Amino acid sequence: MTDTAYLDPRTGRTWPLDTPRWCGEGRAPLLLTPLPGITRDAIRTEERSIWRYAAALPFAPEDPISMGEGCTPLVPRVIAGASALLKCEWFMPTGSFKDRGASVMLSLLRAQGVTEVLEDSSGNGGAAVSAYAAAGGMAATIFVPESTSPAKTVQARAAGAAIRLIPGSRQDCADAALAEAERIFYASHNWHPFFLEGTKTLAYELWEDLGFAAPDNVIVPCGAGSNVLGCGIGFAELVRAGEIAKPPRIFAAQPANCAPIARAFLGEAPAAARPTIAEGTAIAEPLRLAEVNEVLRRTGGGAVMLTEEEIAAATLDLARTGIYVEPTCAQAAAAFARLLEAGTIRADETTVIVLTGTGLKATPRIAELLGLAL
Repeated sequence: MTDTAYLDPRTGRTWPLDTPRWCGEGRAPLLLTPLPGITRDAIRTEERSIWRYAAALPFAPEDPISMGEGCTPLVPRVIAGASALLKCEWFMPTGSFKDRGASVMLSLLRAQGVTEVLEDSSGNGGAAVSAYAAAGGMAATIFVPESTSPAKTVQARAAGAAIRLIPGSRQDCADAALAEAERIFYASHNWHPFFLEGTKTLAYELWEDLGFAAPDNVIVPCGAGSNVLGCGIGFAELVRAGEIAKPPRIFAAQPANCAPIARAFLGEAPAAARPTIAEGTAIAEPLRLAEVNEVLRRTGGGAVMLTEEEIAAATLDLARTGIYVEPTCAQAAAAFARLLEAGTIRADETTVIVLTGTGLKATPRIAELLGLAL
């Protein structure tokens, strides 16, 4: 282990990494103390996965749990009349960006002696934790709301995870997981700081993709904010290492029907959450709202709230250029169009739009947008 420690950013209190933990006192969400970052010479170029950046992690396990996650395509497209680069994060083993976080989180936890993990998620997070636990010989239990469509848990069940259906709302499900965390280690993609150590590899990868330079802007679909935080951490490390002069501006895209982070950033009053087709970002009470908005402020970025109509149109517009993704992440493309129109982003800047999940997971919803009956 290095001198890196678990950090409660709101109090400054730290704990050593030697003992696994997922929260601070009073269940405060944790980060890690700042790491120095790495230079290009530290990249393990023979490694075709996020583990090429292993030197940037708080410690390197001898046998990481990896299935080739990362190294995703960066594809140019014209959107709203301007060029953008689409980071196709669904090119991963379970079909979403969450494989970055799951690979690192479970690899580091296993190295700390954890053999059984608990997660609460009915979507991509549960699928990723289930798959990487299976690949690493770890047991996984996934709590999901009782109302969840059985189709959404098939991927986790196929990986051998134990699925427990929890009566009530999504919040009831999270509360039940917190109670069970006394018995099974809570390896939550929303709570554990090691997950963010995985998502920060997106920043390193974009830097390498662009010839060891930072883009001007990165637009991220945002629910709990793990990609915003990961990019904030990763690009800050690259500044610290002297590899880039400044981070890109980071923008969070949220559905107007459920946009607590964007509303807080824009100074708008909170609003009750409503259903949205961007269901993967429908997080009504994000744990790290203050930390996410600090990244947006610190980088000079911002937040955009999208209508359901804008999200639906962006989903189909992308599909008609060959890019078949979930509405959840298509909203980032809609945000690019909005930011261009407002003059916040210029057409001659290098802008990366992060697309986080495959449309194959949302085919029934996309069929509805097309007016098809399945």
